[in-house]
Amino acid sequence: MITATEELGENTGVTKACQVLNVPRSSLYRAASGTGHSERKAPEARNQHAVPARTLSNEEKAEVRNVLNSERFQDRSPRQVYAALLDEERYLCHWRTMYRVLNENNEVRERRNQLRHPAYSKPELLATAPNQLWSWDITKLRGPVTWTYYYLYVMLDVYSRYVVGWLLADRESADLARELTAAACAKQQIMPGQLTIHADRGGAMIAKTMALLMSDLGINKSHSRPHVSDDNPYSEAQFRTLKYSPGYPDRFGSLPDARQWSQDFFTWYNREHHHTSLNLLTPADVHYGRAEEKLAQRQVVLQRAYEAHPERFVNGPPTTAQLATAVWINPPVSTDSSETPVAEPVC
Repeated sequence: MITATEELGENTGVTKACQVLNVPRSSLYRAASGTGHSERKAPEARNQHAVPARTLSNEEKAEVRNVLNSERFQDRSPRQVYAALLDEERYLCHWRTMYRVLNENNEVRERRNQLRHPAYSKPELLATAPNQLWSWDITKLRGPVTWTYYYLYVMLDVYSRYVVGWLLADRESADLARELTAAACAKQQIMPGQLTIHADRGGAMIAKTMALLMSDLGINKSHSRPHVSDDNPYSEAQFRTLKYSPGYPDRFGSLPDARQWSQDFFTWYNREHHHTSLNLLTPADVHYGRAEEKLAQRQVVLQRAYEAHPERFVNGPPTTAQLATAVWINPPVSTDSSETPVAEPVC
């Protein structure tokens, strides 16, 4: 068949002849070169490549590893080691080869002796009643011109979401934060050992004057972990409510203008805002112990509506949901699902 293909190929061409006789061209070329299937190399033989002459021997690779991992060079990159050895008139191999030797032994890593930050524990804070746990933070309000800001300090009760104190100023200051804290504690009649105040790690929050004040008042302090944005969720959620309220302006015309707007907002927020996380009660109702009375009153209204039109309540008599008995910042995770506390929504 191969001979016939060759003869036909002389007249019609190799490609046409192979198509007519259904002979692969590779077989024709192999026969013409004198190499048959019997002479092809076994797979094992084909995979055995000759070792290049420039390849480092095992002893040389071991020496490279010993130098790179020595006490002198263990925290320096292969490039640095390569340069240092050249200055000492010593050459082991190129720095790229050093990387390949390290990679063969799974030793490519950060070699510098870097500073290790301490491990900060997650704050796990619990409130079961008002004035046990407060959260505070500072947010910026845009002034009349670009790069002009007013600083709003807000102290929030975590259990009731009631704003126990706020302050607006043209600067961020630890002294102002100290004044706000002292005034809020006096107004709420906080006793030593009663309260924990949680904040992030801003300059005003970790200032020495604040620490001294809390020590004098017998207040426990708590701080968010560095670079963790969700360790202070209640203050952040309250700022979102503030800045997404319908009357929030793009800019405030002056400091008195911003102060008046804030006064109106916090009056509405504390006394009129039906908070989702409080079963649509106002923060003032929860903070000042009117929650049970309000819920009982709502239950009477719902029961009256049910008796008038029971067909409209397909799930039976309606009941009002009760307030949560525990509000957490970072609830602890328990291996027993029956004991795992439920995190409160903060919206």
